[in-house]
Amino acid sequence: MSKILVSIFKSSKRNEMYLYVDKRDQLEKIPEALHQAFGKATHVMDMLLTPERKLARADIEKVMSEIAEKGFYLQMPPAEEDYIQHLPEELLSFNDPV
Repeated sequence: MSKILVSIFKSSKRNEMYLYVDKRDQLEKIPEALHQAFGKATHVMDMLLTPERKLARADIEKVMSEIAEKGFYLQMPPAEEDYIQHLPEELLSFNDPV
């Protein structure tokens, strides 16, 4: 697969959880259990994926192959430790005793 036009949806249940699907199929191929866990899917954007394109938090080849094989790619939120590591030092110091 050299390119695919996808629609990206965000979850109403988990912050920073996204679902990538083939734009032609939209949410038709999503299993019911995933619908339940994902919650209300809010359309964020459409994007053309190609092997050369870079994604911020996902491997483009994995995204494209999972959409081709399963009909969707689920991007999970980053681990909580990732949030903490990227906070500015002044925010981390709010919990320090005075």
